[in-house]
Amino acid sequence: MTEKKSKLNLLMPHTYVLLFFLIVLATIGTYVVPAGLYDRITDPNTGRMVVDPTTYHIVKSTPVDPFAMFISVYKGLVQAADIIFFIMISYACFYLVLVSGALNAAMGALLRATKGRDAFVMPLFMYLFATAATFFGMFEEAFGFIPIFVGLAVAMGYDALVGMSVVAMGCGLGFAAAFMNPFTVGLAQKISELPLFSGLGFRIVSWFVFVTMGVIWMMRYAAKVRKDPSKSLMKGIDVGALALDHNELVDSKFTGRNKAVLLVLFVGMCFLVWGVLKRGWYFDELCGLLLVTGIACGLANGYGPSRIAQIFIDAWKDIIFGACVVGISRGVLVVMQQGQIIDTVIYALAAPLSGLPKWVAAEGMLFVQTLINFFIPSGSGQAATTIPIMSPLSDILGIPRQIAVLAYQYGDGFSNILWPTTNLPVMCSLAKVPIEKWWKYFVPFFLLLFAVQMAFIFVAVMINYH
Repeated sequence: MTEKKSKLNLLMPHTYVLLFFLIVLATIGTYVVPAGLYDRITDPNTGRMVVDPTTYHIVKSTPVDPFAMFISVYKGLVQAADIIFFIMISYACFYLVLVSGALNAAMGALLRATKGRDAFVMPLFMYLFATAATFFGMFEEAFGFIPIFVGLAVAMGYDALVGMSVVAMGCGLGFAAAFMNPFTVGLAQKISELPLFSGLGFRIVSWFVFVTMGVIWMMRYAAKVRKDPSKSLMKGIDVGALALDHNELVDSKFTGRNKAVLLVLFVGMCFLVWGVLKRGWYFDELCGLLLVTGIACGLANGYGPSRIAQIFIDAWKDIIFGACVVGISRGVLVVMQQGQIIDTVIYALAAPLSGLPKWVAAEGMLFVQTLINFFIPSGSGQAATTIPIMSPLSDILGIPRQIAVLAYQYGDGFSNILWPTTNLPVMCSLAKVPIEKWWKYFVPFFLLLFAVQMAFIFVAVMINYH
């Protein structure tokens, strides 16, 4: 058994090795793929810089040399510093709540209250996260909840993948199939000169189908793990302080001090949602709020300043591996930007669609947008880059622009929990789930999702979806 396990470990490279291999491939690409650029202009409808689809041109090649390839790792870490420190600070805040025992006591109370009928808990929260994602684009803002649901899932007899799924798949599927997301649907429709949030009925059906598929996939796996823990893909992997014992939780007392800590946490999360929705807060403000929340939780639990500082240090030791994954994966984009090949890749993917039948071209748009999300993981950034190309292309093909927006929406959204250049490494690091374990769990489901996406695109073409 030991020899077999050793061979398996040799076959599975370290996560950093996998990511560096992608950087090497991107570097080779700067020598093979012609450098090219689109001109950027200001869109009068949105005020954003967008691509002029008629201006692609070859530029002088700027291949990345081997030494610069290694520098790209450093540059990736620097460029992703805001995300890395957001991960560290948000994890430290929730780690402190875990250490206080308040969350454990609250989960114990929940388990006692739902004894024998707790199967609805995870699906309910997945639908809630999906609803938040569709109405106001909640994604990064939900990352702080990942440790909570990992702990709850472990305590309920599941594993960390189930807990991560509640947030990652809830937000990911809700964001991807959103019917009112202002950052994707709203922006893309505005650039395409479509009525804001038009085509609502079709998208509502789509949203319900995809989120329900996610709930079923998660709960089938969860039931299998609870019945036979040896079937867990996380078997043998330590999730540290996130792992909670079911019997200890059920027997734990929910004290006044526990309630005070969770009240502070709840108030902090309310301010977080308010700040994002009403004030447009992002990483700077969120990190400041999470620092205040974490310190306040520590004080509410009776900890002194030095104890709180030590807990933050312990948390950062725990999360540094996953946080750095984000920066290393960013190195892929650094290389492609330096080599000026991102626009060439987009041009090469979009150009062949002009000669295809309507429904095939529409499916091609979906495929292209999914690939482009690897290179441009920002939803609004992808809209500003690709919609000015895809919308005129859809006019040429006789396809409604609404379908071009739908293909962008699906392509950008669902692969946010697949590609390593997106926020996936952030979520995996917070859940203490190795990214290769997530892929083993999620890739088969993504292939199923992609088939259903294609079916929705086909139906949209058949009904001339506007």
